[in-house]
Amino acid sequence: MQRKELAKKHKAGDASRLRVGIVASRFNEDITDPMLEGARAVLREWKVKPKNIFVARVYGSFEVPLAGAQLIKKKRLDALIAIGCIVKGETRHDEYLAGATMQGLMRVQLDAQVPVGLAVLTTNTLAQARARSRGASNHGAQAARAALEAALAVR
Repeated sequence: MQRKELAKKHKAGDASRLRVGIVASRFNEDITDPMLEGARAVLREWKVKPKNIFVARVYGSFEVPLAGAQLIKKKRLDALIAIGCIVKGETRHDEYLAGATMQGLMRVQLDAQVPVGLAVLTTNTLAQARARSRGASNHGAQAARAALEAALAVR
């Protein structure tokens, strides 16, 4: 099933009792800011109380796992949404960065036993990243839905 079809079939649940964190990188913020807003919109749609939403901004995607782990611990979160953007460059740096970030986020999720919605884009171009950060393809919104569904399922 395609992501767009899945999003259309999706209905907002009642996440009013959940505490949710969002860690968003500032690097490529023309990409990450719309994803952050998409995640916030989904949290509102799912009735997460504003006082139960905690946002941390970090420099880049590499810093997201540590900030997420600390946010989970300090705020006793039920779910975390990780937002970042890694674009391929002239070297393989993006591959190392993406691999380390993804492994870090998986470790955070398993160690803390808290679902992590993944909105760390890994694209070949900024144009691809823009397309995935806006509208129906907004990965921030998709990651928020994934994190909330998982949090409600494991409660």
